[in-house]
Amino acid sequence: MKLYYHPLSTYSQKVLLALYEKGIEVEREVVNMMNPQKVEEYRNIYPLGRIPFLQVTDDHVIPESSIIIEYLEGHHQSGTKLITDGVDASRQVRFIDRMMDQYLLDPIGTLFFSSMKPEEQRDHERLDKMRFYLDVTYQHLNERFGENTWIMGEQFTMADCAAIPGLFYAPNIYPYNDYPNIQKYVERAKDRQSHRQLMEEVKPALEAWENAQK
Repeated sequence: MKLYYHPLSTYSQKVLLALYEKGIEVEREVVNMMNPQKVEEYRNIYPLGRIPFLQVTDDHVIPESSIIIEYLEGHHQSGTKLITDGVDASRQVRFIDRMMDQYLLDPIGTLFFSSMKPEEQRDHERLDKMRFYLDVTYQHLNERFGENTWIMGEQFTMADCAAIPGLFYAPNIYPYNDYPNIQKYVERAKDRQSHRQLMEEVKPALEAWENAQK
């Protein structure tokens, strides 16, 4: 298997966490999404040009982070079980995973990329909507973490793989200082081996990106 990704992409990080949790080794190729030429070359592999993208075999490919994790969970019994057994329990994991994508990862990404634009080019109505989504999400997560160790309870799941990347970037984009249970959750996440492995790859890439912006 080969994973096309970028270590700074939240959706790529989501898949990387799943790989580390399950102890799965895959071939990897970093796609520089900020380089138009590299993106155009990548489109020869995946015409939509989005990451992450898992190539299982030459004729079996899987786009989209949640579907990649579904595949990994279905075909590899090793490591952490990321989707809970049972019709209702598994549906809840998938629901929260989807909510994290739409109302945490996407808003954080939108706010970040907007901050790189001149003020007059920013869509303030859309940005206000993103902040509203984050306010609601933070409130929900803070209440949930008042009772749960992880998003779904005591078991680390795909929903946590989705939440952690957004919460990693959030302090510099839309902080959760008023939500102590989220802060405690993030500290718990940092203690997991999968998070430490992720940071080994993310931090050098982040430093390189920050230096390039100077």
